[in-house]
Amino acid sequence: MAGHHHHHVDPDAGDARVLWAVIVNLGLTVAQIIGGILSGSLAMIADAVHNLSDALSLVIAFFARKISRRPADENMTFGYGRAEVVAALINYTTLIVIGLYLIYEAVMRFIEPSGVDGWLVVIIAGLALVVDLVTALLTWSLSKDSVNIRAAFLHNVADALGSVAVIFAGTLIILFDWHIVDPLVTLAIAGYILWMSFSEIGGVIRILMLGSPPELHAGEVLRTIEATDGVTGVHHLHVWQMQEHEAALDAHLVIDAGRWGDADAIKQAVKTVLKQDFGLGHTTLEIECALHACIGADAIGDADEGGSEHDHHDHGHPHRD
Repeated sequence: MAGHHHHHVDPDAGDARVLWAVIVNLGLTVAQIIGGILSGSLAMIADAVHNLSDALSLVIAFFARKISRRPADENMTFGYGRAEVVAALINYTTLIVIGLYLIYEAVMRFIEPSGVDGWLVVIIAGLALVVDLVTALLTWSLSKDSVNIRAAFLHNVADALGSVAVIFAGTLIILFDWHIVDPLVTLAIAGYILWMSFSEIGGVIRILMLGSPPELHAGEVLRTIEATDGVTGVHHLHVWQMQEHEAALDAHLVIDAGRWGDADAIKQAVKTVLKQDFGLGHTTLEIECALHACIGADAIGDADEGGSEHDHHDHGHPHRD
């Protein structure tokens, strides 16, 4: 399985990995905060705060994984898969707040410099780097299939880089007594945290805003449906991601005049092409007779919910599936 790009990890084994990653990170965070206070290093405390956010992100990720596997019910008819997307949003938002706070603290350090114990910084940051790499290894394979775990994994990658930067800062303090390097490294860690978070949070928000999958163009889907034999028009098209790996579509199909007897076959032909060409397995299609279709309806979205779309139901017996 290791030779494939998409090898799926058993859910229970994955949960165990995430749990171990949480335990290791919490232990490291305590060590780093104590070390940061004793050594006077803001960069180490920055790394510790980031590590604490790692641990919290992994806790959220752990429970989100559990919740997301619950089956659909009366309250959540689409299921609980979006729990992982919500968890990712919480994690990235937290990281942005932390990044901004660290920038503030670093600027204050430039204004009021303080001494730093370089040896203590290097020793604890070295331990932190080992833990970061272990945690990254625990979550790496899981991150390929989950936006939630990927958020937690990227926390760890940032942490590992942060630990390397802190070791570098501690070394310069030992060798040259350059205490200014401590807030400089803190700014670098904060900048990386913000860059990473802003680059990833957009995709998460897109899912929660019911955006279409980024690799799928609604206009192309529309043209493909219209090109199907027997379809004379399409309107009220919606395409969205129910969760990270599952997209859905609903639309109204207008059947050619005189082809109402083939309506079910035409609808099935549309479903087949949507599955083959776009991977859309969850489709809901309402079919309308061309003589009594919605008047003035928008091709994409609903301009007038509850309006003329209901006025034609006395003839043609529209079907939903």
